[in-house]
Amino acid sequence: MSQALTPSDTCVLVTGGAGFIGSHTVVELLTGGYQVVVVDNLSNASAKVEDRIKTIVGSEAAANLTFYIADVNDRNALNKIFDQHHIDRVIHFAGYKAVGESVSKPIEYYSNNIGNTLTLVDVMRNHDCKSIIFSSSATVYGDPESLPLTEVSAKKPATNPYGWTKWMIEEILSDLHAADPEWNVVLLRYFNPIGAHASGLMGEDPKGIPNNLLPYVAQTAIGKREVVHVFGNDYPTPDGTGVRDYIHVVDLATGHAAALQWMNGRTGVEIFNLGTGRGTSVFEIIHAFSEACGHEVPYVIDPRRPGDVAENYADCSKAHELMGWQAQFDISDMCRDAWNWQSHNPNGYEG
Repeated sequence: MSQALTPSDTCVLVTGGAGFIGSHTVVELLTGGYQVVVVDNLSNASAKVEDRIKTIVGSEAAANLTFYIADVNDRNALNKIFDQHHIDRVIHFAGYKAVGESVSKPIEYYSNNIGNTLTLVDVMRNHDCKSIIFSSSATVYGDPESLPLTEVSAKKPATNPYGWTKWMIEEILSDLHAADPEWNVVLLRYFNPIGAHASGLMGEDPKGIPNNLLPYVAQTAIGKREVVHVFGNDYPTPDGTGVRDYIHVVDLATGHAAALQWMNGRTGVEIFNLGTGRGTSVFEIIHAFSEACGHEVPYVIDPRRPGDVAENYADCSKAHELMGWQAQFDISDMCRDAWNWQSHNPNGYEG
């Protein structure tokens, strides 16, 4: 059994803690009384996130945050951080995450995502830290045979290198536990995180052209993009557009806090889906965002993209039954908060 600790006695290392999901999770952990150490190389994040986190949580909780600008691939830097802090648990977000880019840069994706995980767990075991929550993805399920997807649904061959990195890291962490039963591993398979912190101080800030639907819709709503490109309106779905399980990023963050609490004092490997359990179409997202911003968001219909599935949504009852967690926000909440972030930060963290 891993040692059971109170939050105030638990030091959590969050890799990629300045990113979209990582930053919101850090807020939840600090609010929950944990000591938090963030490691981020800021390759896809802003240095301004640290101050935004501190503003949101207040000075007392902010005193429990330590922030390092470092790369998880940098073994020396990681060793120094583990020597400096008694790390009890790790939440591992750090990694490249653009599906399309992974197809054109497979070496970079495999080297970074798998490489930094191997470096991280090696440093962890050398410092007798064997509790890790991994930021996985519903992409490991591939093209589903039946819906909703449960944790026992078959893993399918990935359709891109990004997906393969998630697939392989799940295997690596499972193998770690098989070799050493002291390891305590939780694999969180996210569906589609959107939204932003209700304060409007933190949100998704993609570099360049957004890869995901909602930031593209938000940038179109504010005038940075001309139209939203809807890839296919001839799917076998109610309105012909692709259906996905969108989850508010704050719900996703509370899911990590719930997993941290649940794994406390356990060993083993456990998998949880984190989603809402409801599918929402591309058209429904565009209409909900139009409501949130007060004007119609223009769109055009483009051909389907290769590899896109018609529908994908989760059964999240396991997370509810075992961890007591379930999503609290609906699509209108997600679009409202995303618009609040986008409209107050038209250029993301840069202004």
